[in-house]
Amino acid sequence: MSAKYRVHVFGKKGCEKCTVLNQRLDKMLVKDEWEAFEKHYNDVETESGMVAFAEAECINPQRIPAMMIMQQNDETGEYEPVANPTPGAADPVFKKSKLYQYLGVQTDYTDVGRGVISPKMIKKCFQEAVG
Repeated sequence: MSAKYRVHVFGKKGCEKCTVLNQRLDKMLVKDEWEAFEKHYNDVETESGMVAFAEAECINPQRIPAMMIMQQNDETGEYEPVANPTPGAADPVFKKSKLYQYLGVQTDYTDVGRGVISPKMIKKCFQEAVG
């Protein structure tokens, strides 16, 4: 049985923040609470990763790593982006990292000091996806 939600991660080799995001997701996704989710990694330095990145249409290439939540369409079986329920709204957890059009986050390198996608951000994306 496939997962109802797929977390598309966009990253590249040698990127420490990409490694951190993948580790955080792997740690969360083994919990029963998030069994409806699976991770799909897209290396943006490969052809297939670049195609997935281009198809996402909403991630800034200078804000990698990023992640976007997809939901399986019951009729087609295909995964489709989950719409951002509050596009453009200010949020104390996501700050400037939340994607505008679809549910997901990208690294905010202007965030003083850290510029990483936190576990709180990941959890909030999951919670918004399931409603």
